[in-house]
Amino acid sequence: MNDFLYLIPVALAMGAIGLGVFLWSLRSGQYEDLDGAAERILFDDEVIDLTRKGDSSTKMNAATTERLQAAGQQE
Repeated sequence: MNDFLYLIPVALAMGAIGLGVFLWSLRSGQYEDLDGAAERILFDDEVIDLTRKGDSSTKMNAATTERLQAAGQQE
């Protein structure tokens, strides 16, 4: 029975913290554009030309170029 004297205030405090974080996220605009991220994945990034020695000109989007550059730096 004495355990409830500790568990109930802890549970209420955790609930209040969770509610506070949720209200903060509402005020800061985290839920403003829910469809934007879902639709943004359907479109390609800006297409750029990437030429290498001995290769013909290939077109890659900016995300692919960044991944290739990062992979080259890691090796």
